[in-house]
Amino acid sequence: MNADGSRRDRLADAAIETLAREGTRGLTHRAVDREAGLPEGSCSYYFRTRQALLQAVIERLEAVDAAEMAAPLAAAGGADDADVVESVARLVERWTTTGRSRMLARYELALEANRRPEVRAVFVRAGRRSRAMTEAMLTAAGAPDPGAQAPLLVAYLDGLIFDHLAGAGALDLDPAGLRAALAHLLHAFRDPAGWAGHR
Repeated sequence: MNADGSRRDRLADAAIETLAREGTRGLTHRAVDREAGLPEGSCSYYFRTRQALLQAVIERLEAVDAAEMAAPLAAAGGADDADVVESVARLVERWTTTGRSRMLARYELALEANRRPEVRAVFVRAGRRSRAMTEAMLTAAGAPDPGAQAPLLVAYLDGLIFDHLAGAGALDLDPAGLRAALAHLLHAFRDPAGWAGHR
């Protein structure tokens, strides 16, 4: 990666941290410069408008998510369902611990996208990639209708993570319980008779 690419990623990561901590109202070019530890004006040099900055954040979130989803996708091609469950569970655990800021930033962006069509267009476009990767994972795992099941799995994981980070916290994310729930879900998706009854 060249110096400009590295600087853009550094600023996008700083914007994610700022969003997670201060919300969209606190997301300014100056705040991002401070978070990144860069000279004032750095953020506005690379992202001249707020729209450009928000788009960079969404694209950065998408790129990091795609890299992290590679392990579950690879595991789905194997013969052992336990490998798929374990890789997805680790992904959820990462997103609720070390990836917490990214998840909170995504929630802020989701609300912003509902108010600003130009942000929503970028947000929806980025979301298609994660759904496509989820569909590919379910296809490799032998799910009978991955196109219809992928959005349900994404919604399930989104809801689980949101409840843990920003909701009432009624769902328990203990390691054993998480893996049991994911195993049950995968089994339900792979059972053609059971799935047909829920269509």
